[in-house]
Amino acid sequence: MDFTISPQVEDYRARIARFVEDEILPLEADRAAYDAHGNIRHDHLEPLRDKARAEGLWCLQLRPETGGQGLDKVGMAVCYEEMNRSIFGPVVFNSAAPDDGNMMVLEKAGTPEQKARWLAPLVEGRVRSAFAMTEPHPGGGSDPSMMLTTATRDGDRYVIQGRKWFITGAGEAQHFILMARTSDDPRKGLTAFLFDRDQPGWRIERRIPIMGPEEHGGHCELVFDGLEIPAENVLLGEGEGLKLTQMRLGPARLTHCMRWLGLSKRCVEIARTYAHERFAFGERLAKKESIRLMLGDLAMQIEIGRLLVMKAAWALDQGSYARKEISMAKVHVANLLHKAADTAIQINGARGYSTDTPLEWIYRYARQARLVDGADEVHKMVLERTLATEERAFWTWGVDG
Repeated sequence: MDFTISPQVEDYRARIARFVEDEILPLEADRAAYDAHGNIRHDHLEPLRDKARAEGLWCLQLRPETGGQGLDKVGMAVCYEEMNRSIFGPVVFNSAAPDDGNMMVLEKAGTPEQKARWLAPLVEGRVRSAFAMTEPHPGGGSDPSMMLTTATRDGDRYVIQGRKWFITGAGEAQHFILMARTSDDPRKGLTAFLFDRDQPGWRIERRIPIMGPEEHGGHCELVFDGLEIPAENVLLGEGEGLKLTQMRLGPARLTHCMRWLGLSKRCVEIARTYAHERFAFGERLAKKESIRLMLGDLAMQIEIGRLLVMKAAWALDQGSYARKEISMAKVHVANLLHKAADTAIQINGARGYSTDTPLEWIYRYARQARLVDGADEVHKMVLERTLATEERAFWTWGVDG
């Protein structure tokens, strides 16, 4: 496997690194730049987005004809990691969840008319979006076969009834992708729909308070009571919802990991800087063996995560679904992020627990990583099931040609 990157990808990485250093980190250090939910205020965000567009660093993940830069998944891994050196980074470059995953799946699965109506405004940054799939008990979560929200065909429309919750970004989303049940067929029973915030027949019941900082629009509970969606707004076709979720969620899990690696590296950066500055018992913290062991272990775990992410990204670029590769990366990097934040706070002491650094922000954010897009235990069960099927072939290398 060739681990070198192209000069083009390196150029993007270097320009992103400079942009983050010069434009975003100074703003991140200003508490006045934060909104009430711990994210960047819109009046600070939009000027940065304009600069990112002007410098050709906008929507790197999309094809040029869509309005992006055409990076493959390996290139995205390099650039997303660099973007998330700052907690504000991904949203500045229009590469933050959930818009990131929604744009990629619309680009891949949408009709020309759907792309013009639903994708183009997202690419231009004029609207935000949400992906409405998860339901309260006893509805669907990690197991989509349990989905209870229904879509009943009535002429040229579908009528939606049901409830969703923890829908990221819903509070500010204009465009939604909705998963609903159209039949009891175990493989062809789900369908994906597109709808607009201004359509009647649904409401946001509440914005759910959470432990960590929030994406713009929060995490909301939605109620559907007669929402009518025209048949032309079915995405990929009736009964193809399970396929659509596979197309969207696999790459989205991996892009989470790409970004989390950037945050993990930032934790090490903050910890190392403080350890070199702080004296205790006659010597710098950085000289103490316990500190060196902690930082050395984190460096190794981050590099393991980078290798797992790169292998999964490479497999996706080769046309594979990369299910086991993505599951391994998801479990490892989610736990790594929590460990990196925890270790950095420990080294910084009370300073790390305060808001003087972004470590406490990252720590609160990190706990969700082991839950979103499939809990650790679900991914480990997927891996065991794959192992039971493939046995020793689980660990084989692909052969060129």
